[in-house]
Amino acid sequence: MKWVTRSHVHVDRVASPWLIKRFIDSEAEFLFVPASQVKVVAEQSGAIPFDAMGQVELDHHEGRCSFESIIHKYELKDKALLRLAQIVHAADVAQDMDKDPIARGLEAIAVGFSLRYPDDEENLKYQFEVYDALYAWCRLQVAKG
Repeated sequence: MKWVTRSHVHVDRVASPWLIKRFIDSEAEFLFVPASQVKVVAEQSGAIPFDAMGQVELDHHEGRCSFESIIHKYELKDKALLRLAQIVHAADVAQDMDKDPIARGLEAIAVGFSLRYPDDEENLKYQFEVYDALYAWCRLQVAKG
């Protein structure tokens, strides 16, 4: 399946493709386009749009970031994934940055990767490792209680 979002990925637009690939659609193909083109490209290509500045279902709604909206829609219940969602939310939603102690670090990592890898596909390739590691840490935290 194809998925489409805004180009120049950052926290939510890296975390969401990671979530999609790891838990929803292992064969997912991602398209990165200017914000103004997300809905048009989705209609033309049949891609599922996400994180398009409040314009689509899988976006920031009801206090959720796109990562959380995807978890909600696909009814994912993994407790480690829900812990990761708290971190992603805080790192992505500026006014909530200090609601999780790991958020500022994840934000800094996202900025650093964007500077090193301005190509969205390449950025995802490297940052997926970060999310795999962070998810493993969340699994450990959940297991500890």
